[in-house]
Amino acid sequence: MHRVAVLAIPEVVGYDLNIPPMVFGNARKDGKPLYDVRICGVDARPVRISYGYDAHLEHGPEALADADTVVIPGTRVPGPFREGVLPPDLAGAMAKIPPTARLVSICTGAFVLAAAGVLDGRRATTHWAHAPRFRRLYPDVELDENVLFVDDGDVLTSAGLAAGVDLCLHLVRCDHGSAIANHVARLCVVPPWRDGGQSQFIEQPLPEGDGSTATTRDWALEHLAEPLDVPALARRAGMSVRTFSRRFRAETGQSPRAWLIHHRVLRARHLLESTDWPVDRVAAESGLGTAASLRQHLNAAIGVAPLAYRRTFSRR
Repeated sequence: MHRVAVLAIPEVVGYDLNIPPMVFGNARKDGKPLYDVRICGVDARPVRISYGYDAHLEHGPEALADADTVVIPGTRVPGPFREGVLPPDLAGAMAKIPPTARLVSICTGAFVLAAAGVLDGRRATTHWAHAPRFRRLYPDVELDENVLFVDDGDVLTSAGLAAGVDLCLHLVRCDHGSAIANHVARLCVVPPWRDGGQSQFIEQPLPEGDGSTATTRDWALEHLAEPLDVPALARRAGMSVRTFSRRFRAETGQSPRAWLIHHRVLRARHLLESTDWPVDRVAAESGLGTAASLRQHLNAAIGVAPLAYRRTFSRR
């Protein structure tokens, strides 16, 4: 069973701390759990949780030693968050993590990974409100505060708070396929995949006017196999292309074209998992046109070819 260790670093954000056991703990196949999730501390002392209470944990840092995945929830531990260094006790705990472990951070947990040098030269994200501080402390990290999460292979980082749910569901999807991830999402009463990035949540003025692109987006999701382009979507929304594109990005954090490609790739992945259709038909039914186009977009999105993806995730 895949072992997940969640390292609670005081003062840990309580919301973030509960995301991994909730998501991974509900991932099951044929009624059997797929992950063994353990919450551990830097030492044996109770851990201070944000907003005024302490938690007594069953595990200390020894739980890190045999972990396959280590998750670091949001924390404002002074060293990484203010000075760019790891305090000795935290450095000692992280030294127990096996070099083969997958490392994951939620929100300001990225400060801990950065202080450990794990993110140097890598693309990463954290809560948008802390991006200026992060850049000052860790200039060698390629920070992108406009996304919900960054998957950089063996190191993954998420934006603030609820983006941790998006990232953990993404990990379940990568490990065990969309069906199990979607089931977990339903149990948690959250969408299996959220559109756009955290740029849509950054405080900024919205375009003037009462129009929304939501109805057009809903319609487009039902017609992905049809030839859709931005002018056609703008006409359906009753807007000029310029106004439509501006409002679309403000509402989703993506351009209309990027949004269409993203959802067509998701549709193609679902069809590759759930049908035995030829790749040409999957490409046509998802709106990507040809098998070559499907290969190009799937490889750009997740780095694999259609048939390789099907061999890994097909339930048939």
